[in-house]
Amino acid sequence: MVVFAIIVAIIIVILVWVVSLYNSMVRAKNKAEEAESGIDAHLNKRYDLIPNLVETVKGYAGHEKATLENVIKARNACIDAHGVGDRQKADDMLTGALKNLFALSESYPDLKANANFMDLQRQLDAVETEILNARKYYNAVARAFNDKIMVFPANMLSGMFGFKKLEYVEVSDEARQSVRVSF
Repeated sequence: MVVFAIIVAIIIVILVWVVSLYNSMVRAKNKAEEAESGIDAHLNKRYDLIPNLVETVKGYAGHEKATLENVIKARNACIDAHGVGDRQKADDMLTGALKNLFALSESYPDLKANANFMDLQRQLDAVETEILNARKYYNAVARAFNDKIMVFPANMLSGMFGFKKLEYVEVSDEARQSVRVSF
């Protein structure tokens, strides 16, 4: 009878441990999803600013049609992207297009002096900072989640429950390069 009670107690302790571990993985996964949606919110804010910026530039540099079209095309690709990896590739393309747009603005002193353009540029700079902070937060949460599901003995259970390693948000090599403008 004592052996049976000990076995039942061990089984109960193991079950409580498994449930606790599972719940902590679910909480960590939910936190990562929340962090990812935070990035999405900031990116949507950025996407909403871009058409206004393009319209403002169009009035001063309408003949720079290819640059403006590339910005809009990149913005639309970002909106249609799904998942961290695809969204990151599309966002890198948009970042490059915006760099070209701002480099283009350097050639138009009247545009640089336009209050609307300057305000949009300030708003976009603020959103870029928010996006950077949201990405850093997501990567920290993703690392914590990945650590949680990859350490022993949780790694044995995480696979059984279907938890998979999260991707990190990274900057591409193209986004790291400075823009070269030649006229």
